[in-house]
Amino acid sequence: MRRRKRPRPARRITGVAVGVLAVVLAFPSVASAAPVTVIPGLPPVEIPGLPSVITPKITPTAPKLTPTPTTPKTTQTPTTTRKPKPWVPAIPNVRTSTGYVALALDSKHTIYWWHNGKLVRQMPISMGSNKHPTPNGVYHTKEKYRDMYMDSSTYGVPIDSPEGYRTYVEYATLMSWDGIFIHGAPWSEAQQGNSNVSHGCINVTNAYAKWVYDNVPQGTPIVVRGTIGGQYTGD
Repeated sequence: MRRRKRPRPARRITGVAVGVLAVVLAFPSVASAAPVTVIPGLPPVEIPGLPSVITPKITPTAPKLTPTPTTPKTTQTPTTTRKPKPWVPAIPNVRTSTGYVALALDSKHTIYWWHNGKLVRQMPISMGSNKHPTPNGVYHTKEKYRDMYMDSSTYGVPIDSPEGYRTYVEYATLMSWDGIFIHGAPWSEAQQGNSNVSHGCINVTNAYAKWVYDNVPQGTPIVVRGTIGGQYTGD
């Protein structure tokens, strides 16, 4: 009878190691990240030349944003509407010894005052009605009365007649020796600047009449234009 040989475990282990090594060499992609192979029961074996599996580091990039075009703001320049200057007639070409000149213009129902060539006042007026129109021409200021009674009988119209009157007035400045004044007339303020209702005088408010009384010297020319009253010839 043959005697059975005892198995040799060392050779078997070595064979296993070689087999494992062959598998590793045949499939390098399966190797771990480290170049050291560990076989159970054997010391670690370094296998040179095996590539390490390196995971690349990927840095995430932010997506590019397309900027939304913005409409530039337009600054609007504020526009200012200028009011047209009120119409003013030319200063009458008359001689004056006082520096003052006046023009009573029937079409505007206004009297304009200049001093040394500069317009200083303009006043709404009411001149003589169609029955008693104020004559056109050049007048000159004469006497002044702080207050007085105007009486139609002084130029031939009785007080008790339909056209007669006796009226108290203030700040009256005489313009002609036949009784034409520029004076305060509070009863005709609604017509001043609009229509003619007087008996020939130039009606203004008491405040305007006071300004004439206080400021306009004797001898100042007052030109009347545009009425239906004919031409003034006296002075």
